[in-house]
Amino acid sequence: MAFKEYAEYDGLGLASLVARKSVAPAELADEAIARIEKHNAQLNAVVTPMYEQGRTLAQHPGGGPFRGVPFLLKDILGNFAGVPTQSGARFMAGNVAAVDDTLVVRFKAAGLVPLGKTNVPEFGLLPTTEGVLYGAAHNPWNLAHSTGGSSGGSAAAVAAGIVPMAHANDGGGSIRIPASCCGLVGLKPSRARNPLGPMLGDIMSGLICEHVVSRTVRDTAALLDCTAGPEPGDPYAALAPPRPYLDELAAKPTKLRIAFSTTDFAGKALHPECVAGIEATAKLCQELGHEVEQALPPVDANQLTQSFLGLWCGGLAMQIDAIAMLSGREIREADFEGVTWGLYQQGKQVTASQYLLALTMLQIAGRACGQFHETYDCWLTTTLGAPPMALGTIDIQQRDPTQAFAPILDYVPFTPLQNATGQPAISLPLHWTKDGLPVGLMFVAKIGDESTLLRLAAQLEQARPWIGKRPPLFG
Repeated sequence: MAFKEYAEYDGLGLASLVARKSVAPAELADEAIARIEKHNAQLNAVVTPMYEQGRTLAQHPGGGPFRGVPFLLKDILGNFAGVPTQSGARFMAGNVAAVDDTLVVRFKAAGLVPLGKTNVPEFGLLPTTEGVLYGAAHNPWNLAHSTGGSSGGSAAAVAAGIVPMAHANDGGGSIRIPASCCGLVGLKPSRARNPLGPMLGDIMSGLICEHVVSRTVRDTAALLDCTAGPEPGDPYAALAPPRPYLDELAAKPTKLRIAFSTTDFAGKALHPECVAGIEATAKLCQELGHEVEQALPPVDANQLTQSFLGLWCGGLAMQIDAIAMLSGREIREADFEGVTWGLYQQGKQVTASQYLLALTMLQIAGRACGQFHETYDCWLTTTLGAPPMALGTIDIQQRDPTQAFAPILDYVPFTPLQNATGQPAISLPLHWTKDGLPVGLMFVAKIGDESTLLRLAAQLEQARPWIGKRPPLFG
């Protein structure tokens, strides 16, 4: 049965149709599959179809609030037993998950029906999704532009109306960057809000966390209610929220003190479109009754970058060495993209003392941001320093990371900080460029305070609705 209105609904909206028996989960799965088949040749968003597994699951989906809703898993983590997880890397080609990740178990219990795995850059290293193994993912707003990375395939699929939300994870901006590039809601939760089990406790000393990209704030909040909370054996856990996140959206807005900045940490002005988006959003927040003023967290950008890279490169080296140990594969330069090989070589040079010193420096930054949020409830900026880059901007075969990243030094000025500090941050689609590309506005709160972010996001969504904005490739 054709269901032409499918893409008009968010996840909770589709689930309500299932609950009323207006449509069956199997019909929704078929609709999502039809849209993958229709759009994927242009988008290259889905790299591993899971149609058989999804249709089987749709016969008896979980009984949670998203019962029967089609979904996609990212090809980094997101392990689904019997399905390949390759992290966009030729070195992991053919790697099949033995068990479901804890988060996938919770996704399925919430009622979601995974139908495929989505495109990623190799090992999730870049703020764009274009690699040797899978090829480039294309932005539905403009196919010549990046979807962002590393959850770029997930973001492209959601923005195009293939599924209402999709799995994503974030180690330096990889939920928020694709959300910004594709005009979506992207919440990076607080450190340890969602579990990384059953095999992992944390990754890179807490840099990486997981959630989704979605089209509505309520989907983001409702699914976090389904997935949040520790599992036995976790090394640490985030404090439980005072009430369900979905309930926060209906709560009476409180007056917030919001800082905003239109420069990076070095004082350099952001792209004019970003400045315009920040100023317009700051004005909107003021009109909604919040106190708004210019301020910037007291962070040493150079120290942050060097310390972050110490953990990042060391973590990449650990990951590659662990894969080699478990699989018996030989580590050969020819099996990696140039950027990956260069970062791996850097990681192999990081000593234990250097790693721990880098971690200490990031914790100092966390203390500084914690003090900043004693004064301000939220900090506002754009998610990126510029609108979505054109595909091909980064030379993925450049072995010198300094040269590879040179064209985008100003592109990702803010998002790694929240991975370093563990704070929650959300990207919201509140600005579009004159030529129709989305620019995400990012709000950051103190660690553990997703509730404030979601309340504010719901207020902004109501004041400046974005659900009606559709890319040229949609539905």
